[in-house]
Amino acid sequence: MRRFLLSSFAATPRPTAALLTLVLLLGAGPAQAGPGHDHGDAPPPVSAQGPQRLPDGAVFLPKPAQRQMGVRTVEARTRQLPRALELNGQVLMDPNAGGKVQPMNAGRLEPGPRGIPGVGQAVRKGEVLAYVQSSAGSLERAGQQAQLAELRAAQDLARKRLARLRELADTVPRKDIEALESELAGLDGRVRAVGTGLAAREALVAPVSGVIASAQAVAGQVVDARELVFEVVDPRRLRVEALAYDATVAQDIAGAHVPLPDGGQIPLTLIGAARSLRAQALPISFQARGDHLAALAVGQPVRVVVQTRSQVSGIPVPAAALMKNPSNQNVVWVKTAAERFEPRVVMVQPLDGSQVSIASGLKDGERVVTQGAGLVNQVR
Repeated sequence: MRRFLLSSFAATPRPTAALLTLVLLLGAGPAQAGPGHDHGDAPPPVSAQGPQRLPDGAVFLPKPAQRQMGVRTVEARTRQLPRALELNGQVLMDPNAGGKVQPMNAGRLEPGPRGIPGVGQAVRKGEVLAYVQSSAGSLERAGQQAQLAELRAAQDLARKRLARLRELADTVPRKDIEALESELAGLDGRVRAVGTGLAAREALVAPVSGVIASAQAVAGQVVDARELVFEVVDPRRLRVEALAYDATVAQDIAGAHVPLPDGGQIPLTLIGAARSLRAQALPISFQARGDHLAALAVGQPVRVVVQTRSQVSGIPVPAAALMKNPSNQNVVWVKTAAERFEPRVVMVQPLDGSQVSIASGLKDGERVVTQGAGLVNQVR
């Protein structure tokens, strides 16, 4: 139709105004794309049956989604719980089952019978780990050699005199021969002492049986006196030192443990508390025990959960139930209806490694999400 009008317009010498207007209107019509050429600008349909965050902050979670996420809840009940504290601690070696290896004199390191041990190698008490070849100055060594030469010369002279006196034993008093024998024995001892000092090497031995915790030793390395070369610890006997800023805590400890990332615990036995402050804190010493000591290393910072004899009122819930809201507040999810979950801002206190005590924000009888809380908290 459009071609026909254009051709008619071209054939007509004087087109009328009405015909020109009709042609312009036909050319200005909207362009329509063919089927299958749309760009997907339409919003996707919203499923009203899936998990979604409601305008008031609650979460709508259908029953099939709850089963798929593994959501589990428990009924909140207020109980009398032991007051617990979290202290910063550090793993230390047991002084009775560990030790440091340091040379008494400066010198050069030489390998022991089994070579220089490395970190993690098992050693026995009294085993030679390395040798330290003493390094004396040139003037000192020259003086020792000169002294050794003088002693040897005096030793030879004393032997000759003793031989002559023994030949004249019938005419020489017995006391002169005995005095010369004693003098010769003294010279022999001095020669051995000076000669050993020139070629002596100090043996570095393991103070206890255990494993090498740290080693700063290389063959040929020059070490100074009292420099730490090896550190030996017994991995089955470790200690934990915690710092308490309240001195009364040490008198109210009923139990303590170190929580592990996998949910396990390392029990601690109280040894005692110091009577002097360190950095405005009171050091408290514990003996670590149990089957999970391999998870600890000397010098490792740890969290120490201390349970006191004091009782507090609270609701125990698993630590995995605690979540964070956009305001970085501690929240737990409460099941208020069959498919509705609401967040509750709570105040918590540590209870043990796997549970916390909720002091406020929950009521008795409410169903708290203990499993799958992280997935519920991610619903948007």
